[in-house]
Amino acid sequence: MKPKVAFICVHNSCRSQMAEALGKLLAADVFNSYSAGTETKPQINQDAVRIIKDLYNVDMNKTQKSKLIQDLPEIDIVIKMGCNVVCPFLPSKYEEDWGLEDPTGKSDEEFIKVARTIEERVRDLAKRIKNKDIYLKETRD
Repeated sequence: MKPKVAFICVHNSCRSQMAEALGKLLAADVFNSYSAGTETKPQINQDAVRIIKDLYNVDMNKTQKSKLIQDLPEIDIVIKMGCNVVCPFLPSKYEEDWGLEDPTGKSDEEFIKVARTIEERVRDLAKRIKNKDIYLKETRD
């Protein structure tokens, strides 16, 4: 069974959404991607949507929406996007913080930089899961 990875931040409108989209695009064979926050926004950050569409030809408006952490299934791996305030807590078997700057309200260059960093880290995460560098205790149903 593929592990479930949740990308979380407070609003679930920008970085975590980009990570969910890139996880689905680049690592669907290794893990299932989710994203969520402790608050939702009526829509995903439209600059993030545009940049992900330009760079990866994925339309997040069609496939994703802002979600709350309590709407997620049981998660194996939690990736915190980097919250300057308190990051939401979600129980999991493994957790790491990517400490990414929120590009909201900044230039396209900033969004592209964040998207490329997320792409790199998603690929790295997939590799580490594949190589079992991230230890997930098997649970029996």
